[in-house]
Amino acid sequence: MIKLIIYQIDSFTKECFKGNPAGVVINADGLSDEQMLMIASELNNSDTAFLFSPDDNNCDGIIRYFTPKIEIPACGHATIAAMYAKALEENLESCILRFKTRNGLLPFEITKVDNDYQVTITQGKFELNPPLDSITSHKIIDALGLIKSDLDERCPIQIASTGYSKVMIGIKSREKLNSLTPDFQSLIDISKQIKCNGYFVFTLDSNNKNILTYARMFAPINGINEDPVTGNANGPLGGYLLQNKIIEITGDTFEFNGRQGEAMGRLGTIGVKVTLDNGEISLIQLKGDAVKVFKTIMEV
Repeated sequence: MIKLIIYQIDSFTKECFKGNPAGVVINADGLSDEQMLMIASELNNSDTAFLFSPDDNNCDGIIRYFTPKIEIPACGHATIAAMYAKALEENLESCILRFKTRNGLLPFEITKVDNDYQVTITQGKFELNPPLDSITSHKIIDALGLIKSDLDERCPIQIASTGYSKVMIGIKSREKLNSLTPDFQSLIDISKQIKCNGYFVFTLDSNNKNILTYARMFAPINGINEDPVTGNANGPLGGYLLQNKIIEITGDTFEFNGRQGEAMGRLGTIGVKVTLDNGEISLIQLKGDAVKVFKTIMEV
């Protein structure tokens, strides 16, 4: 019998029941893949993070991520949740922890402020595919319930990734964004064709000077019709905006805040930082708040 310490954390918010919920198993040593999948299914969040002890002296631990259906290589909000839960459980001071992921060894920064924590995570290598062909783009637009005039003409429909790819779709209107009712089966069919799990619809239509983008993310092929606040989409969005010269910057860094979850009643805010090296995107980081919803023990 293993007694698992489990947290439920809402990421990218300081308000319970907002942002994006994730389960975190603090002490996952000894669990099989089948057990992790069953636990993720039982917790029924979009993602659950499992923390393991380090397997060598070069890291502080290993982290794996499961949806209720599959293991995935990376998850922004579940990483924020995992580091926040670990900080609470171990009463950590400000520190940088290095965890092995399926995207390599990555640093996660925990900052302690007034007996609470904020987490900054480094994502994997940024990659941007060429724009999708017109037939596939039309299928995606149609499945999302959009028409051509809804699209922001500055924004090509492309697959972007920092380790877990998303299709980027820029539109003109926040009102249109919040009224979308996608055809999820069609999105599943397209995902099988293009080998990409999610569709990130975003807009630069913001009336808040501190918020650059609003967005929604649909990933029905993963069993997640809509994800409230998505690190693996907002991070690549930063690289996408720069590489397509939709945003012009001076200097070597680009920072912005993105909001997501408004249409779901789970609004959250992600801080994104993109660092350039000789004009090339070299580093993408996410910063986020979190809040504990509950802590419990599960016996397996």
